Amino acid sequence: MLLTTKFAFHRAEKRILIEIPMLINEHREAPRIESTFTENVNARNARVLNVRRWKPSEPLKFASRTGEFRSSARVAYCQSLQSEGFAIGVEFLNPKGRWVVQSPK
Repeated sequence: MLLTTKFAFHRAEKRILIEIPMLINEHREAPRIESTFTENVNARNARVLNVRRWKPSEPLKFASRTGEFRSSARVAYCQSLQSEGFAIGVEFLNPKGRWVVQSPK
């Protein structure tokens, strides 16, 4: 007997479509800072447009260009875009400062 189960995926928090100027600092032997922007955000994650391919779980530093928000983070996914570049899902690990969306208490 073949059983098929369909799972509906629902995000715990809604995403907000907003472009926020960001800086990504790689954790590598030759670190570099890349200037980019978000596509959408919530309190714990962001989707960021980027020029290079990232591996899932790859660590990085994430900061707003104003310096009001900083967090170490990890790459949740990396999606190739039809145009140039990639979209990466970023999960904040220890956010500090003022972010656009605050976590529910």
